[in-house]
Amino acid sequence: MTLTKSQIIEEVRANNRLTKKQSSETVETLLEIMKETLISGEDVLISDFGKFRVKEKSERRGRNPATGEDMMLDARKVVTFKCSGKLRKRVNGKGNGDLAIIQNILSS
Repeated sequence: MTLTKSQIIEEVRANNRLTKKQSSETVETLLEIMKETLISGEDVLISDFGKFRVKEKSERRGRNPATGEDMMLDARKVVTFKCSGKLRKRVNGKGNGDLAIIQNILSS
């Protein structure tokens, strides 16, 4: 299942006791800040989550999948995402990172 913007808005509303309008405005503002930052050519770094970056792709040779004909693809910009090490570990089920270490210390 894919997490949608409306589900994010609902989670923000539920976790912060905001109205639906307030949570919607908050999420929309955050996304707009991220979009404008990327459009300006700057990276968006969110600690413990990852980094969004705009990369330049140069002109390259490609193939039309429908006809098999060779063609030149224009230069373009793409947005890439690289997740943080902590997020990667959690996605791969390797603990909660720092939280697991702190819990081990406290239980000793």
